[in-house]
Amino acid sequence: MITSNRKPLDMSAVNSPIHTFFIAGVNYKKTDTSQRGQYAIDVDQYERIISKAPACGVNALFILSTCNRTEIYGFADQADQLVQLLCSETKGDSLKFMQSAYIKTGKQAVAHLFRVAAGLDSQLLGDYEIVGQLKQAFKFARDRHLINNFLERLFNDVLRSSKTIKNQTALSDGTISVSFAAVQYIKAHIRDYKHKNILVIGTGKIGRNTCKNLIDYLGTRNITLINRTEEKAARLAAELGVDFALTSQLDACLANSQVIITATNAAQPVIRQAQLAELPKKLILDLSVPHNVEESAGQLPHIKLVNVDELSRINDASLALRKMETPKAEIIIASHISEFMDWYQMRKNAPVLKAIKLKLHELADLNQDHIRSPATRRSFDDQLIQKVLNNVAGKMRNDRHRGCYYIQAIDEFTLAAGL
Repeated sequence: MITSNRKPLDMSAVNSPIHTFFIAGVNYKKTDTSQRGQYAIDVDQYERIISKAPACGVNALFILSTCNRTEIYGFADQADQLVQLLCSETKGDSLKFMQSAYIKTGKQAVAHLFRVAAGLDSQLLGDYEIVGQLKQAFKFARDRHLINNFLERLFNDVLRSSKTIKNQTALSDGTISVSFAAVQYIKAHIRDYKHKNILVIGTGKIGRNTCKNLIDYLGTRNITLINRTEEKAARLAAELGVDFALTSQLDACLANSQVIITATNAAQPVIRQAQLAELPKKLILDLSVPHNVEESAGQLPHIKLVNVDELSRINDASLALRKMETPKAEIIIASHISEFMDWYQMRKNAPVLKAIKLKLHELADLNQDHIRSPATRRSFDDQLIQKVLNNVAGKMRNDRHRGCYYIQAIDEFTLAAGL
C-alpha cells in the first residue's frame, strides 16, 4: 500500500472561494481512445501528481481517469496550474491537452461533477460504473490529505444526487456500462458463445463486472482470469467459480481462448501483435485506455479488435427510454446543486454570523431584567438570538453585502428585547 507523509489539511481553516474551484479534462467527445490514452493516469502517476501539488499552488484536488475521460478537479489561482500539474506525469503534453480540453470553474464545475456522477456525460447514457470509479479516485486523494471541506461536502452531495437518480428514474436501465456492452457484443457476434473459452485480463472494477456479466448474461463459466497481482485473480476466480492462470501462462491462454477481454490499467499494451500472428481466429475486446492491445494487432486478418469507443456506439433497446429520463435526472441534480450552493453561501457567511451571535450575547448579558428569573431570561434571550440569526442567515443567502446585516441584527435584537 502506498503511504503519504503529507500533513492533513486544516479543515477549519480551508475557506477557498468557489471561483478558484476548477475542472479541466478531456473526454470521448473530442478525443478517441488513442488520444485519451496519452492522458490516462495509473496509481503511481496519481501519487506523483499529489506529491507535486503543493509546489504548484494546488492544495486540494482529485483526479478521475477512466476509459471515457481524464479530469482533474481542484483549487488553484488559475486552471493552467491544474493542467500543468496533470500533464507533468502524462505522455501527452499540456499544449495538446488544451486543444481538446474543457475547463469549467465555480458553479459550472460543480454542475459538471453532478452530471458526470449521474451518467449524463458518459458515452453510454446512464453509465453506473462511473460512480464506483469516482469513489475510488476521491478516496485515493482523501487518504493522502488532498481533500478539503468544500470537496468533501460536494462529493457527498454528488453521491446522494446520483443515488436518488438511480432510485427514482430509469436512466440506468439497459446497456449502461462498458462491461455490459462487451457482453452484448459477444452475444451478437459469436455463435455458440456458451462453449467458447473466454480470457479476461485484469480483475479490477471493470474486469470484475465484465466477468460477472459473462456469467449472468451468457450463462457460461468457461472463463479464465489473469491479473498482474495473481492473488486477486485467484480470489475472484474462487468467488465466481471460474479458472485463473498465472501471468507467465498468458501466451498459452491466448492460444486456447476464442474471446479475449482486456481491462487493466497498464501503461503499455499487455498483448502484442507478434503474440497473435500465428494463432487462430480471435475476438478481442479492449476495454482499457490506454490500449491494452497493440493497435497493429487489429490489422491481422484473423483478429477482430474492438475498443471502448466502438462498444459505446451500441444503441440498445432501452436507449430511447433512458433519453426520456434525462429531464427527470436534470431536475434532481438542480435541486441538489441548489442545496449545495446554500451550504456554501452559509459557510462563507459563518464568520459574520459568529460575530453577530457573540455580540448579541454580550448585549443580552447587559439586560438587567429583574422581572424574570435568570434561567427564564437566558432561555428567552437564546430563543431570540437564534430567531435573529435565522433571519439574518436567510437574507444573506441571496445578498453578498454581509456587513450591513451586522447592524440590522443588533437593532432587531435590542428592539425585541426591549433594550
